[in-house]
Amino acid sequence: MSEKERKIPRHIAIILDGNGRWAKKRLLPRNAGHAAGSKNVEKICKAAWDMGVEYVTMYAFSTENWSRPQSEVDALMKLLHQYLSDCLKTSKKNNMRVRVIGDISRLDQDLQDRIKELEEYSAQNTGLHFQVALNYGGRDEITRAVRKIAQDAHDGKVTPEKIDDTLVADYLDTKGIPDPDLMIRTSGEQRLSNYLLWQLAYAEFYFTDVLWPDFSKKDLEKAIDFYCKRDRRFGGI
Repeated sequence: MSEKERKIPRHIAIILDGNGRWAKKRLLPRNAGHAAGSKNVEKICKAAWDMGVEYVTMYAFSTENWSRPQSEVDALMKLLHQYLSDCLKTSKKNNMRVRVIGDISRLDQDLQDRIKELEEYSAQNTGLHFQVALNYGGRDEITRAVRKIAQDAHDGKVTPEKIDDTLVADYLDTKGIPDPDLMIRTSGEQRLSNYLLWQLAYAEFYFTDVLWPDFSKKDLEKAIDFYCKRDRRFGGI
């Protein structure tokens, strides 16, 4: 499909799956897979922006990931510390605006401080809008939103007749961000895993057997070509 024929999705959501299996295939520890997957994030973000994508949201750490072995959780937290530090430089180099979604209150204070610093540092950038989902779960997000709406209703700030899908969206972590047009999941799994349950209501889903550390610009192009065909089939809705 030529560039002229291709209708680029404005927002792509990605579930980064397969890091552990990538490492296992190479007889490496799982942490090596997570590190390799982390390095691939910048490449795909740059490729997406070069293709005309405006927003990319990646699932980095879910609310369910806390149930993994403690050694793996500790390694992931250490990797997140390093990634957020590196992301300061990356956001400047690539002109990215970075935003973290999810309940960060469970993360250690240093991580929370780094997230705040990164968001403030990159707030004026005009390139790709890059969202990182940390300690994120779709049900948790909706539950937190409902709790805030209930409190505002109790305080007289919201009346029942004013509650519609637009108002609910304004209470979600993704307030101000357009819903994804395309969701990509790597590694062959075909489920949402509690990811952006509200926001993916009308997205096209693309599943690939490619493991995340191996996911390349060509793989992203294949996903976008799939989206274009589906988009035309459904009249662009």
